[in-house]
Amino acid sequence: QVQLVESGGGLVQAGGSLRLSCAASGRTFNTLAFGWFRQAPGKEREFVAAISYSGGSTYYADSVTGRFTISRDNAKNTLYLQMNSPKPDDTAVYYCAAASLAPWAPRQGAGYEYWGRGTQVIVSS
Repeated sequence: QVQLVESGGGLVQAGGSLRLSCAASGRTFNTLAFGWFRQAPGKEREFVAAISYSGGSTYYADSVTGRFTISRDNAKNTLYLQMNSPKPDDTAVYYCAAASLAPWAPRQGAGYEYWGRGTQVIVSS
């Protein structure tokens, strides 16, 4: 089993910055690929960003490309999402997800076996 715990959410002004973290335990970190997803009130969960097992490949939703950066620190067993210039539309609960199986479909939530409980991000205008 893999346990994922997100942190770093909160209230941020539009145009500011925020960094989300996801601490993983229960499995060797570099055998996992990771993704960030989000869900706003009344909306479906959507893909935000993903990073491969080695960290060599990253993937982003069009809506966050150029503003958000996903990264991983294998020494600290931690995943990050750096959110720069957030917009009110980025307000959502952000979830960290991990995948151990191949093939891995980074943009598909169904491809992830493990999920955190989420952290709330509110972007004020």
